[in-house]
Amino acid sequence: MSELPSDRGSEPANGLEWFGRELEAALIHQGASQRQLADATGYKEPYVSKVKNGKAMPSPAFAEGCDRFFNTSGYFARLLIRISENGHPGWFVPYINLEKQASQIEDYSNGLIMGMLQTWEYAEATFRATFPYEADDQIKTRVEARLARREVLEREAPPLLWVILHEATLRTVVGSRAVMADQLRQLAADAGKPHVTVQVLRSKTGAPASGTPFTLLTPDDGATVLYTEAMGQGHVTDSAQSVSHGRATFERLRASARDPEESVALIREIAEEYHK
Repeated sequence: MSELPSDRGSEPANGLEWFGRELEAALIHQGASQRQLADATGYKEPYVSKVKNGKAMPSPAFAEGCDRFFNTSGYFARLLIRISENGHPGWFVPYINLEKQASQIEDYSNGLIMGMLQTWEYAEATFRATFPYEADDQIKTRVEARLARREVLEREAPPLLWVILHEATLRTVVGSRAVMADQLRQLAADAGKPHVTVQVLRSKTGAPASGTPFTLLTPDDGATVLYTEAMGQGHVTDSAQSVSHGRATFERLRASARDPEESVALIREIAEEYHK
């Protein structure tokens, strides 16, 4: 068979449910078991069960393995891309694609912790504040899409990630003090990975080199682009002048921020403060 779109209604708002529904339909169509799919894709059966039940985000390798097992000509791989984009506003999708292709990501954040480093509870709290009238399923889809960005950091050859966080991002209570404690503990753990560097720009440093967040993304070919964001829109540019200005600004921020070791110590210290 070439495609296996489900015939049980329209696309669900929950992207994981959508993938799981299609996977279940394919298993029924093929007369195959979860165990057989697990053996064929190299994953454990509980993992397959979680994906089928909409409880886990499938990996790209698993989606490709499904296509081989069901002979579906790339359907599940394309579906994974689609649900990964589902939950992101259209203007943000170009950034998501650039993030996936980058070999180096340099980010400055002064309001919220960078999306790919957020915990579920932290991300949920940010979306509930931004979209107070959305239903739980809509919020869940947004959170799933944001957390799926962590796959970039967990792949076999992850990009080098250098993050500069203004101290305000650590002090602003998002969700609750317990949510912040968990978020900062995860941030410290992420900073311990060899391909991740985190620096904190202390409030007492004074006026920062930039009053707005921005990201520099460098793909394997070395052509760096600059991403900036305003309310309801994002902008990607490869203008040499804009990228050069972004690079110079990031270097000034990096020079003003505490060194990585001191920064992680501060993150852990603030995490403990949230327990008091």
